[in-house]
Amino acid sequence: MTDTTAPGQKTGIRISGAFHRLLAFSGLIALVVVFSLASPNFMQTQNILAILQATSVNGVLAIAATLVIITGGIDLSVGTLMTFCAVIAGVILTYWGLPLPLGVIGAILAGTVVGFTSGTIIAKLKVPPFIATLGMMLIMKGLSLVISGTRPIYFNDTPGFTQISLGSMVGSVIPGLPIPNGVLILFAVALLAAFILGKTALGRYTFALGSNEEAVRLSGVNVDRWKIAVYALAGSICGVAGLLIASRLNSAQPALGQGYELDAIAAVVIGGTSLSGGRGTVLGTLIGALIISVLANGLRILSVAQEWQTVVTGCIIILAVYADILRRRKL
Repeated sequence: MTDTTAPGQKTGIRISGAFHRLLAFSGLIALVVVFSLASPNFMQTQNILAILQATSVNGVLAIAATLVIITGGIDLSVGTLMTFCAVIAGVILTYWGLPLPLGVIGAILAGTVVGFTSGTIIAKLKVPPFIATLGMMLIMKGLSLVISGTRPIYFNDTPGFTQISLGSMVGSVIPGLPIPNGVLILFAVALLAAFILGKTALGRYTFALGSNEEAVRLSGVNVDRWKIAVYALAGSICGVAGLLIASRLNSAQPALGQGYELDAIAAVVIGGTSLSGGRGTVLGTLIGALIISVLANGLRILSVAQEWQTVVTGCIIILAVYADILRRRKL
């Protein structure tokens, strides 16, 4: 794929994106320093592990949202799709009593099918992504309640399920380093997504769709096929998030999920991915997810009311979007 961007413009985009990520990382460090000084409990091992656990779920969802947003779309269903995948795992493992690997495959496959369906509705029926995924969000929420009978599904009879998120392969190999498996899975998903975006045709077309979809279409590329593939991939990643949160809670909670999409999208925006599409990085999204988790955890430790936590998060999102607007004006 030949790069026809003017040399000066290409360099400007790279510097601007790197500066945005550096700014986000500096904000993360500043938050850690402030909360550490404000409360001695913040830097305790258990609290750090709690932050990492929270980031593992939101970070995986945010990576799924990043792929879609880079194309210039949006996916409001990532939270309820996560719940739906957790419920599917519960049905396979608890109701049907099948082996753990089948439950894992079933959850990821369910996410892939739903993502494929959302992508097809958007690409083939030309329904705007906001409306299509809003409808899918409600459908997934309803199906989760219907399939589970509105009751939580527990995994008490599934040996090893909680180890997916709460276990520590690193800790068992290196004593004193209890990094949860959920965090390792987050990094694995991040590396895979970064590889796809940077080294594969799917990644190149993901950026191209967000930059100028019509130009890609006129060049003879099957735009619909690539767009559907991106949404299907995002759906499979939501399946991984469903396994993580179900393992963490040792249950599939059918009423859980709605609202997670807001934190995921917030992490994407804070990390520097442009809502207009065409630009974004997995690294930036990870930094954004950590900022969201650290901010929520720190404010909770300082006994700040939940409603004010929401206000602060909203202000940060607005500032992040405004920074993106300023960046695009300079290009």
